[in-house]
Amino acid sequence: MAHASVASLMRTIESLFTSNSPMQSLICDHREDFSALHEKISSLEVVVRNFEKNNVSGEMTDFEVEVKEVANIVEYSIQLKLTETIMEKNKSIKGITGSRFFKGISNIWTLRKFRKSLQQLAKGIDRVRKESTKIQDKGKQASKESTVQYFSSSVNDNLNVENSMVGSDDQMKRLLDDLTVSCSSEPKVISIVGMGGIGKTTLAKEVYNNKSVLRRFDVRAWATVSQQHNRKEIFVALLRSTIKMDDTVKTKGEAELADMLQKSLKRKRYLIVLDDIWSCEVWDGVRRCFPTEDNAGSRILLTTRNDEVACYAGTENLSLRMSFMDQDESWSLFKRAAFSSEALPYEFETVGKQIADECHGLPLTIVVVAGLLKSKRAIEDWESVAKDVKSFLTNDLDEQCSRVLGLSYNHLTSDLKTCLLHFGIFPEDSEIPAKKLMRSWIAEGFLKLENDLEGEAEKCLQELVNRCLVLVCKKSLDGIKIRSCKVHDLIYDLCVREIQREYIFIMNDIVLDYPDSESRLSMQKMHPFKRVTGDKFDYCPHGLYRAVLTPVHHQLRDHDNTDLLKRTRSIFSFHLQDSYYRILKSELIHFKLLKVLELTHIEIDIFPLQILSLIWLRYLSLQCRGCHLDIPPEICRLWNLQIFIVQGLSRSDLITFPEEIWGLMQLRHLKLAGVYLPDCPSVSADKRSHMGFSDIQTISYLSPRCFRKEVIVGIQNVKKLGICGVDYDGLLNNLVHLQQLETLSLTYCFIHYFPHFPVISVKSFPATLKKLKLRFTLLSWPYLDIIAELPNLEVLKLMGYACHGNEWHPNVRGFTRLKVLLIEDYYLNDWKATDDNFPVLEHLVLKECRNLKEIPIEFAEIPTLQLIELTRCLPELGKSAASIQQEQEELGNDPVDVRISDPSHHNDDDDEEEEDSDVAEDDDDDSDVDVAEVDDDDGSDVDVAEDSDVDVAEDDDNEDSDADAAKHDDNYDLNWLFDVQNNL
Repeated sequence: MAHASVASLMRTIESLFTSNSPMQSLICDHREDFSALHEKISSLEVVVRNFEKNNVSGEMTDFEVEVKEVANIVEYSIQLKLTETIMEKNKSIKGITGSRFFKGISNIWTLRKFRKSLQQLAKGIDRVRKESTKIQDKGKQASKESTVQYFSSSVNDNLNVENSMVGSDDQMKRLLDDLTVSCSSEPKVISIVGMGGIGKTTLAKEVYNNKSVLRRFDVRAWATVSQQHNRKEIFVALLRSTIKMDDTVKTKGEAELADMLQKSLKRKRYLIVLDDIWSCEVWDGVRRCFPTEDNAGSRILLTTRNDEVACYAGTENLSLRMSFMDQDESWSLFKRAAFSSEALPYEFETVGKQIADECHGLPLTIVVVAGLLKSKRAIEDWESVAKDVKSFLTNDLDEQCSRVLGLSYNHLTSDLKTCLLHFGIFPEDSEIPAKKLMRSWIAEGFLKLENDLEGEAEKCLQELVNRCLVLVCKKSLDGIKIRSCKVHDLIYDLCVREIQREYIFIMNDIVLDYPDSESRLSMQKMHPFKRVTGDKFDYCPHGLYRAVLTPVHHQLRDHDNTDLLKRTRSIFSFHLQDSYYRILKSELIHFKLLKVLELTHIEIDIFPLQILSLIWLRYLSLQCRGCHLDIPPEICRLWNLQIFIVQGLSRSDLITFPEEIWGLMQLRHLKLAGVYLPDCPSVSADKRSHMGFSDIQTISYLSPRCFRKEVIVGIQNVKKLGICGVDYDGLLNNLVHLQQLETLSLTYCFIHYFPHFPVISVKSFPATLKKLKLRFTLLSWPYLDIIAELPNLEVLKLMGYACHGNEWHPNVRGFTRLKVLLIEDYYLNDWKATDDNFPVLEHLVLKECRNLKEIPIEFAEIPTLQLIELTRCLPELGKSAASIQQEQEELGNDPVDVRISDPSHHNDDDDEEEEDSDVAEDDDDDSDVDVAEVDDDDGSDVDVAEDSDVDVAEDDDNEDSDADAAKHDDNYDLNWLFDVQNNL
């Protein structure tokens, strides 16, 4: 609430004081005033945070309202004054450094005038600080000791509500029978009906991933419909599971997608799940895509809150109405969510059972309240929550659920509230890439300014997951990182309601009503947020931008359109038609205080020069339509920029940055398909001190030609690095100088297939390296003995054409810390290894290994091995995995879990089909695991699926967990390599 405004103000002032801030020359004459202001705000932030922590009513007090208004106007005034001053002189910008950029500007202001402005702002801060001191004193007098009992808490014990089933055994058995036992000559429609939060989706996912279902159906596909449904998106979601997709599929029209879907299902026994369907019209719009001839035994499973939809879509006797949990089931779920496997003190059990009973058997309510109490270890806190939950008793269960969810929200810390509400910006039921979400948090200033902003963002996301407010959709291959997430639609409703109260920020839709290129953005086009329903956006036929604004206060009036634009701090694009970008483009200059500009739903041909006036911009994401993009030297004006992403370019499109790029000294993430950086300029006469990206975390994809020492010195703190291109000159030996590097992705780079190419030694890799991904490098398999010497390597991914040859016989005892090994190689047919070669391996993934028939049986002796995943491999390889499983049992070890997806039968027709296919897999398809998969047995059996259980989030910048942004194409033409050889 008020804390979000104070925190944002703090981040803005702190950015002025950073050592590389070009604003320092501008504020040098007022440093004393700014320092005093910073000190006052810092102490106020602590008080407000503590005050909000104790205010769980959900209503803003008069004190918070005043703090919020003062903080908003102070930040607004400082930013606006600095912006207007700088823009007056923007024609005189020279050079790349901040000092040159702002040189002489401070003389524009008279010292007396600006100091007076700062002093007036400081008075407002003093006024609320005095009030906060009184509140603080009252708090000290009222404070008392609490009886606190501490319990262990492990991240690994987190309960994901989407993956947890308690009770409902009879319902589960009946649904499985309807899906797998009953026979019919044509597809049947089965509905799961029940109120929101009762567990419809959870039950559907349980049966979707059940062993008997996996064996029964040739094809399984899942689409989440939601209230804000879009027919085209439904078709695309289903096609992801029925065909191999590339980016061109998404560009096709609705009718063509429907036809593709129908053809992909013909003469197959399919299971289609349409989750969260709201209307009969939606069913009418998709039902014709599901063929009925030669599809005996096929099933369509719907989840809905609407009885009318269930009756309309299928026979009534196949409709399953979800029942509420009984008392024992409620307590079992509550205990698992709040305590996991911890011992439970008696007094907590007594109160906990009371709370579980008051949730009336609604699973979502139970786990959310349990998630709230998981972090509270004082019995008084539990008793207080029990009292609150009991007070919400009402005959309307939807209303009661809403109130309980609100209680959990009110108990969040200020920063967590702000981060959770950010989910409301995205369309309902969106599966959101975690990186995109966390980077927007960073850019908005929600998090405390410190070196490890990404780590702080991950903690916030994990805390929301721990509290069962956010659902994890996909995790990294090693199971550590969250790759994508979403919120339940009832939580989404909560976010929208809280946003509409305008306590933290305002969300408006900028609607493009007129295609006329002469039309201008006016206040009438910026409407309060409106939930969009139906296949078409009736009130915004040409798409929309979603804007986040600073809350209104008495000096910023809604009827004043100029102030409306100035108050806008973030813009996200949704459902835009390309031709309507120009309507907003000409208006960008008016959004003077913009921090986030995300335009990935539209394509550009040239870099929009209007963006160069947005000097407070921290997050910039663009979609490029052409094969080249010129970055202007004036890019250095965006001195606050932390995240710069350009999508749409192919890996052959190398973007050459001007020298001025080094002026972006706060840059943390630079993401393009191909990047060429110039030498880093020196800032001292002896050339020993250089400019550079001191905060840089990720760069992709960098050209190997950049690895001169003059560039290395500017990126030496990078942690994740993607490199694409051939290293003709052996410059990659300079990688050793990147002593913070943990994740490395190499595409092409050193082609050992040709003897003329330089060889990189293990000494060239930094010892800090933990994750390595290779693609199109054509290394000899014996070269991996060198890779095996890397002392801290934990994840190794050998993607298409990473190695050449068909035999891998490791000769050394290596990979001493390797936990995850992924191999995607069509030609490998002979693999001999022992447990000494991979002593601590936990997760083995084999994909597209169409000629490999055996996994080394010695892997059964690896005590740490937990999971073997096979995707589109020979049946013999599945039998080999089962042999390892059996061998482990005989040795008395816990058997490895084996998962087989889309087994290949390897006949001539399959080969021909593969060769004719011009489909590129999603690049992230190797890195993320769908956490919705549920292994419903004890792990001793082999799970077989006809489609892939390894599902991947499309990252916001087309890159995966290993900083890999290249588009993956298994059928890539390698003739260019031979052209290179001929020219040597």
